[in-house]
Amino acid sequence: MSTKNFTPFQDVTEFTQKYGLAFVMVASYFGSGSVFIASQAGVMHGYTLLWAAAGAAVLGFIAQDMSARLGIHGTSLMVFTREKLGRPLATTIALFLSIGCIAWTLGLVAAVGAGLSFLLGGAVAWQPIAVLTTFAAIGVGLLRYDTVENMMIAMMLSLMVIFVIVALPSGADPSSVTTGFVPGTDTLGALAMAAGLLGTTALWPNFFLESILVHTKGWTDESDLPEVRTDLAIGYTVGGITTVAILIAAAALLRPMGYTELESFITPGEALVEVLGTWAMVLFVGGVIAAAFNSIIPIMWTPAYIIPQAAGCSVQKGDRLFNVLFAGLTGIGVFSPLVSWWLDLSVVDMVILFPMYNGIFALPVAAILLFWAVNDRKTMGEYVNSRALNGVNALLVLLAVSLAILSIQDFAKLITGGGF
Repeated sequence: MSTKNFTPFQDVTEFTQKYGLAFVMVASYFGSGSVFIASQAGVMHGYTLLWAAAGAAVLGFIAQDMSARLGIHGTSLMVFTREKLGRPLATTIALFLSIGCIAWTLGLVAAVGAGLSFLLGGAVAWQPIAVLTTFAAIGVGLLRYDTVENMMIAMMLSLMVIFVIVALPSGADPSSVTTGFVPGTDTLGALAMAAGLLGTTALWPNFFLESILVHTKGWTDESDLPEVRTDLAIGYTVGGITTVAILIAAAALLRPMGYTELESFITPGEALVEVLGTWAMVLFVGGVIAAAFNSIIPIMWTPAYIIPQAAGCSVQKGDRLFNVLFAGLTGIGVFSPLVSWWLDLSVVDMVILFPMYNGIFALPVAAILLFWAVNDRKTMGEYVNSRALNGVNALLVLLAVSLAILSIQDFAKLITGGGF
């Protein structure tokens, strides 16, 4: 009787064939903005918000689970929107949401440019690097889905390792770290930052993408849900550990050095040199660059899917229409330096304000649509949301709407007043 021997390569191949979609979702939300917010949380509030970092990963998991169930039992979120609201209104919503994706890309290519310029000692300005980054993102995004997914798995696992390596020698107090995973009285003074951690993880493009891409993984039936949830658990655990590691490093190293706020997402890298040496700075900033670049591809896949779907066209990745839309809309990223100059915004301003735009204007729309879809019995049949899931979904909608109402005035002042 012969036995089948699996090499490590075969094991990895089997894993990536079975799982991996969640890594695309996590790569989408884990950009330079997430690194900055996690670092800022650690600097401003120490270990107080570790519970929010862990809770954000759980919320992201639950939101994606609802999106996956919609795709398996019903249809994709934008097709649902078109069926309920009609083509004209659905197309208007898709175009409106796509503006947010383009804004994200403008900030992300600038972040990659700033990070690489920093590592090069300023020998090359961020502007030309941002332009080149745009073309690189187009090239990667047009690759086969399986290829991109495998890249995202490798990149997210690498990011987790990078930031854990930076956090381990930080000298963090274990008892303080443990306490940080439980909300306490200190939390009351840090609710805005907690909302930021939650908001940056529940990324609205993922609500659309998961409902579309479940079929790419062959998940089409109720029996596939355990596999979907295992995928999401693995992906969001990696994302959660990475966020927690960044927060701990900032709390343990930067806060004792007197930092009360960060000038940019690169500031932690500069500060780490004083404590851990140049290697930590290179790892940290390199991680920021990889995280920012990762985010561009799935974020810009979203409009390439939802605009045709809203107009009543069936589209698959690799179709000519998909490729033209993805390349054309992502290509607007080359204007990042011009937008920076025209609005008098620094790279840091764009990295913070453009995701803020999405949180204020796009997230409430997407969250409400998802809530509607997973509660629509005609679409979901017997698989509509349970009361418990509706509680979580209602929390997501409430968070999105509340953040929008509280932030819109400050956002308007910042975007028209030259940033921070």
